[in-house]
Amino acid sequence: MNIIKKTQIKQSGFSLLEVLITLVIVATGLLGLAAMQARGLSTNHNAYVRSQATLLAYDLTDRMRANIKAKDSYQTNNLSTKTAVSGCISSGCSPVQMAQHDLYEWNVALTKALPSGTATVTFADETYTVTIMWDQDRDGKVVGDVDDPNFKVKFQL
Repeated sequence: MNIIKKTQIKQSGFSLLEVLITLVIVATGLLGLAAMQARGLSTNHNAYVRSQATLLAYDLTDRMRANIKAKDSYQTNNLSTKTAVSGCISSGCSPVQMAQHDLYEWNVALTKALPSGTATVTFADETYTVTIMWDQDRDGKVVGDVDDPNFKVKFQL
C-alpha cells in the first residue's frame, strides 16, 4: 500500500516556463492587434483623403459649368499662382474674374483638405481633365511620385 501512494503525487501550480510561454503568446497577440488597428486607421484616412479629392474635383467641374463663358480661363498647370480677385464679388465680376476667383478659392480648399494637394486642369480633344494629386506617403514628393495616388475627372462642357 505504501508503493501506491508514492506514484499518485499530484502537481499543483504552474511552472515558470509555462508562465513565460503564456506571456509570449499574449504579447504576440496584442502586438498583432495593435498592428491591425494601426493599419485600419491608415486605410481609413487614405479613404477619407480620396473622398475629399473626389468632392473637390466635382466642385471645380460645377464651378466651370456655372461659369461656362469663361471655361477656358480655368485651365491651369499651377494653381498656387492664382490670387484672389479683390472687390469684384460684391460689385459683380466678369466671367474671367470669376474664374480666377473660383480657382483661388478652390486652391485654398484643396491645400486645406489634402496633404500637399495640387491640381491641374487641362483641355484636349473636346474634354476637360481635372487631375488632383496629393502626398499620401508624406515623403515630400507629389509630382512624379508613383507611390502617391491621383484622382482624375474627365468631362465635357
